[in-house]
Amino acid sequence: MLRHSLYATFRFLSSADFRIRRRFTKAGLLLLGSLAAAAVIGLDTNQTMAYQAFALLLALLAISVASSVVFRPRLAVRRILPRYGTAGVPLAYRVVVDNRGDRRLTGLVLIENLVDPRPSYEAFSDTPDEIEDADNWFDRVVGYPRWQSLIARSRGATMDEQALPPLPPGGEIEVRVELTPLRRGPLRFVGATVARPDPFGLFRALHTIPLSQSVLVLPRRYPVPDLRLPGSRKYQQGGVALAASVGDSEEFVSLRDYRPADPLRRIHWKSWARVGKPVVREYQDEFFVRHALVLDTFTKIEGTEVFEAAVSVAASVACSIRSEDALLDLMFVGPEAYCFTVGRGVAHTERMLEVLAAVRSCRDRPFAALHRLVIERYAVLSGAVCVLLGWDEARQRFVDHLDALGVPKLVLVVTPPGSASAGVPPDGPGFRRLEVGRMAEGLSTL
Repeated sequence: MLRHSLYATFRFLSSADFRIRRRFTKAGLLLLGSLAAAAVIGLDTNQTMAYQAFALLLALLAISVASSVVFRPRLAVRRILPRYGTAGVPLAYRVVVDNRGDRRLTGLVLIENLVDPRPSYEAFSDTPDEIEDADNWFDRVVGYPRWQSLIARSRGATMDEQALPPLPPGGEIEVRVELTPLRRGPLRFVGATVARPDPFGLFRALHTIPLSQSVLVLPRRYPVPDLRLPGSRKYQQGGVALAASVGDSEEFVSLRDYRPADPLRRIHWKSWARVGKPVVREYQDEFFVRHALVLDTFTKIEGTEVFEAAVSVAASVACSIRSEDALLDLMFVGPEAYCFTVGRGVAHTERMLEVLAAVRSCRDRPFAALHRLVIERYAVLSGAVCVLLGWDEARQRFVDHLDALGVPKLVLVVTPPGSASAGVPPDGPGFRRLEVGRMAEGLSTL
């Protein structure tokens, strides 16, 4: 019951703060503060004249609020978004505003509306505190630091308000808007708000236009040198034809005369009609390089710095491997085990980045699920790049198992900033420790 009450209180206070900051200008916020101070000081009208200042400020506020009632513009807004953005990189797009009314509009400001970042009660209740040992018992019971942390993770982007040039009657303008995505995943817009301040510049009239759109924000990526991963070419059942068919097939080589026992499905009917005798397609098995990109998703808290850094490392590695020369299998565990393959015509790296943009942490399964997923495919792997969230017995057993099977590996262990290196394998052949906040520096030396 207490947690429900606290959640409702936090939600109400966040909503009130959002609405006040959107409605009032900086001068208006100063007026509100002065109004509250005058109300407190002017309680005793015999000792102070502050009640007169209170009356004056209240009258100014009432006039400003009343002037917003008459703001009823007829506007249409169209947003032109790119297909992708990148977390932490400014994203520019265009917005077209159409004045369908018969009045000239000036002094307008465009405000983009993103989805509500406030978490659900289930997320607020089930998410543990990140640093419980560092927080005092009161913060852990009340949960306000957890609320702030969830709000910060859910906030999709930062952006400034965009001033609009004068809009003539029936006219249309196009403005360039820039925002900075804060996290990977879909960035969802729910509408656009056009604001106009009152003549005193204290209170703003708002006109909101529903406009649902989204853009996919890809993980942050860091420069990585061309990785020369160890490992030899392996036989791939189905060869390059994996890209064009389902099931076991081989790569087409040439046409030849029919031989007894050749399957009928290999007959090339057009060539038979042209030369007058049975002709069949000839195939051969294909040997080429196939690497695994193993992403550790086993963490109790969604969206932590370490987890997001690990996803960025995986995206950086995926972009550094030449997909036209080899296959790359992205392996991770979420609600189920996933293996997504790109390279040699199967799919493009862009598709793998889309998958990584949607990866979520796994909190209800053991690390052994990822261990099994990789080992089941070891026979076709030329090598593996493992991006791990720390180092413990389960992860060490996994790496030792790869060694025992003779699978060449590169292990990248992502650790929190300033953390002690105890329990983490030292940098050396096949191992590299990457510290959050110094990711670019660590990846540049691979």
